[in-house]
Amino acid sequence: MTETRGTASPSRRALIGWGSAGLALGAAAAGGAVAMTRTGNDVDPAGSATGVAVDFHGAHQAGIATPVQDRLHFAAFDVKTDDRAEFVQMLKDWTAAARRMTAGRTVGDGAFGGLAEAPPDDTGEAVGLKPSRLTLTIGFGPSFFEKFGLAGRRPEALVDLPRFPGENMDTSRTGGDLCIQACSDDPQVAVHAIRNLARIGFGKVAVRWSQLGFGKTSSTTPDAQTPRNLMGFKDGTRNIAGTETDRLKKFVWVGEGDGTDWMTGGSYLVARRIRMNIETWDRTSLQEQEDVFGRDKGEGAPVGKAKEHDEPFLKAMKPDAHVRLAHPDSNGGITILRRGYSFTDGTDGLGRLDAGLFFLAYQRDVRKGFIPLQRKLSASDALNEYIQHVGSAVFAIPPGVRDKDDWWGRTLLTEEA
Repeated sequence: MTETRGTASPSRRALIGWGSAGLALGAAAAGGAVAMTRTGNDVDPAGSATGVAVDFHGAHQAGIATPVQDRLHFAAFDVKTDDRAEFVQMLKDWTAAARRMTAGRTVGDGAFGGLAEAPPDDTGEAVGLKPSRLTLTIGFGPSFFEKFGLAGRRPEALVDLPRFPGENMDTSRTGGDLCIQACSDDPQVAVHAIRNLARIGFGKVAVRWSQLGFGKTSSTTPDAQTPRNLMGFKDGTRNIAGTETDRLKKFVWVGEGDGTDWMTGGSYLVARRIRMNIETWDRTSLQEQEDVFGRDKGEGAPVGKAKEHDEPFLKAMKPDAHVRLAHPDSNGGITILRRGYSFTDGTDGLGRLDAGLFFLAYQRDVRKGFIPLQRKLSASDALNEYIQHVGSAVFAIPPGVRDKDDWWGRTLLTEEA
């Protein structure tokens, strides 16, 4: 990222006052400004292979309908301050930093060359790296609305998720007042972004949990090759494309009259950490694997068809096949936008890989999207023998930042918005 010089920024002056401080950073079927666009919906296919920047401004936040990048660093935060003005200032500082980082620039005055007596404004590990299509997406969890007198502004669609059969939640990987989703083609660029936002928020927010992801498991660019999950199957064949403005409007973006004006142009995110029983799956016959999904493992074609994108004949699949149960035709048209990533986090102490899918689903209303779909899948999906949901969170994703004077969360935290 480009190093800049200038007078001491407000963030640097604040850091001088702190002195020295350290910070430790802790499958359903069917995203958001796109590289070099203004509307937030158009796709630039060429951008996926370059280090270009994604426009930070737009009607919708980047990182939703944007062409899916290769890497993820997702972080959930708890709010530690009860001073609303202080928190609003932090969001403004976050927005300014995000605007610079997504453009490939350093935070504030940069990582070196400034006052020797103060910590640098930027941690420095992304200096010299390209923007790598970095997107930063912010969301507010249900618990956030218990703070700052905001209970009356919690959207009705932002419901607490029910407990589903078979899940085994790790409370240390569940919930959060805020989230930041950093997606990039360079993992160091994504980690740098979360690290610097956490640093700016020190004393006002703290990381509750985080997740690194690699190998996107779904795509918003259907003309590109469909990615595979860690089970070896193509994933997200029928995902909403970033160019399908009508479907995005119908299934993803919150519309006027949806109940909460400040959310118009936003979306709702469900994040689920799904552990895969890799060792069991790897000892399962190919035929059973294909029966579980309802697709051919090589081509990705649905049962009885030749090509991946052929329209599936659902009744040709076993009744508990994943594709059959998750398909919109089996669920009254329910459709969500998937943006998941694979993960491997070492082993569980018993010689088994701690690996799976970090599932990210965007939708217009969680009550009409993820919840009814997951109720059906958790009850009957053959895939349940090989997976378990172990982490969960839900967030309201506000609309995009309009221009250089706008900031994350303005429509929520200012009455005149």
